[in-house]
Amino acid sequence: MFGNLGAGEIILIVLVILLLFGAKKIPELARGLGKGMSEFKKGLKDVENDIKNTPEEERKIENKKT
Repeated sequence: MFGNLGAGEIILIVLVILLLFGAKKIPELARGLGKGMSEFKKGLKDVENDIKNTPEEERKIENKKT
């Protein structure tokens, strides 16, 4: 995942992030990143479903919901 980064480099990066953002801000950043990723995955799934389903299949799915 990190390519050629070793443990020392990863620790240094984490320390720099701590210094830049502070310990209180990091959970907020992680939470926002997680929400953004989930929204992106949801949108991606919707687009894949739209591509896979023909208009006739869409009507059948909508009729089953109602």
